Amino acid sequence: MAVRLSVSGHEVSDLCLGKPSLRSISITDTIADALSAIKLFGLTYLSVWNCHHSLTNKKPVATLEEGDLNCECVGRVCMVDVICFLCKPENLSSPGTALQSPVSVLFAGDNYSLVQHIQPNASLLEAIDAMDKGVQNVVIPIPEEKRWKKKENQTLDSDILHNDNRAYCWLSQEDVMRYLLNSIRVFSPSPATDSIATLGIIDTQNLFVLYYNDPASSALELLTAAIVHQSSIAVVNPQGKLIGEISPFMLNSFDEAVAPALATLSVGDVLTYIDCGGPPEDLVQLVKERLYEQNYGAAVELLGEETTLPSWSSFSSTSSEEDTCKNWKLGGYSSRVVRRSEAIFCYPWSSLVAVMIQALAHRVSYVWVVQEDGTLTGIVTFQGMLKIFREHL
Repeated sequence: MAVRLSVSGHEVSDLCLGKPSLRSISITDTIADALSAIKLFGLTYLSVWNCHHSLTNKKPVATLEEGDLNCECVGRVCMVDVICFLCKPENLSSPGTALQSPVSVLFAGDNYSLVQHIQPNASLLEAIDAMDKGVQNVVIPIPEEKRWKKKENQTLDSDILHNDNRAYCWLSQEDVMRYLLNSIRVFSPSPATDSIATLGIIDTQNLFVLYYNDPASSALELLTAAIVHQSSIAVVNPQGKLIGEISPFMLNSFDEAVAPALATLSVGDVLTYIDCGGPPEDLVQLVKERLYEQNYGAAVELLGEETTLPSWSSFSSTSSEEDTCKNWKLGGYSSRVVRRSEAIFCYPWSSLVAVMIQALAHRVSYVWVVQEDGTLTGIVTFQGMLKIFREHL
């Protein structure tokens, strides 16, 4: 029992060792500002704060208001949030205007609940309790002695200090799951060797599925929901067998130029886009034709402009590395789907520890569950796994 209690008694600051300080943007900044910061620093998620410590628009200290002294992370944004916003009809025809909107318009009701501040001396159990309620990142002030230094004897970059003269980091569900896996031996009796079916953590309710020939625009609302649930969108054939996925994690590696493709192509076409690392030549022409058909002529003109952000100027063929992408024909299925849009899956009889290792090895927060014949039956997420460990702490 004492060993088990030592796990729940660990302070979350212990997991902050080596964590970089959060890059931040103000909630009053624009979507274009957020997009620039995401690209500049190669961020998966960018923290959004209610104060003016922005990566792009520094507010002079003399103009800080009294309320600015209480810096708080109020949410996060990622490339997929921007892409889904740009895919809206009113924004697709005028991306330049859309990107000048405040970043706050990206925040759905659930977006605010994805982050939560906790104290550095909070126990790991408190962090798990927050994540059990749907929080994906707990924000923690980094104790002075545990700050990450770029080089020995070099001070922390003042640009990432907030008004309380503190730097912050955040822990994700993946960080906690990795810690629990490393501590798996302290759970006795261990739930880790039980099957996920026995543990009852296969989620069949929050299952986002599209067919291969569905319009990719059908994925937009599902992508927003998938971000909230830390999951993905499964792509299945008419028999319900899993053949790929459109995941927020993968789309985060692209840029805003994927928006016209999502708005006009089929799910299968988008899978090819993903596998080729960009649109094959014939897809570029197809997107232009469909944009004209849908009266988005302004967007078509932007496809060919050599202008700076914001535009669709980066939407061009970049897939010259393999013949399967160059010679791809409409209506076909790229032989490279197994490389980038391949869905990670397990079986109902897979053990919890095996699924944990599988997810962490592939840097995803979920694993699809299929039957022996490949038929999709559900999904297992980090949040579901955390529930099991919470019961044993």
